[in-house]
Amino acid sequence: MAHKVFSAPYEVDEVTGLVRQVYDGRVVFHDGDARITDGMTVHHVGGHTMGLQFVRVFTRRGWVVVASDVAHFYEGFEHTRPLPLVYNVGDMVAGFSRLRDMAPTEDHIVPGHDALVMQKYPAPSPELQGIAVRLDVAPRTVAKKETHVQAQH
Repeated sequence: MAHKVFSAPYEVDEVTGLVRQVYDGRVVFHDGDARITDGMTVHHVGGHTMGLQFVRVFTRRGWVVVASDVAHFYEGFEHTRPLPLVYNVGDMVAGFSRLRDMAPTEDHIVPGHDALVMQKYPAPSPELQGIAVRLDVAPRTVAKKETHVQAQH
């Protein structure tokens, strides 16, 4: 965190707020894979960060893998394109395989930052359109615009 390239994505108030939650006993840390509750597990893969995990949730359509930062965008895991800012590229690429292993199909993997998620899944109500989506239903097919991440030299 002493280097701007690593600390830039974090707001100081959010970090200190999390520390306060830890001191209040409201945060539980899981090292590796863990069962959170019936139908919800977390799985360690590393890659983007050292302790990165994804969440697997059982829904009415089966297991859905919420990839978080393991796969920021669909093209990341679909075409094995890791981001340029990672802790360990090898772990990130292996993480894409782990996502696939833990999901029934690639349609059951939801990347963490892709705007297509909001197009592929319906909102739970009209008031939540553009804010939240239902992952317990099959995704709609939408046209994807291909982008390419280029490494900085």
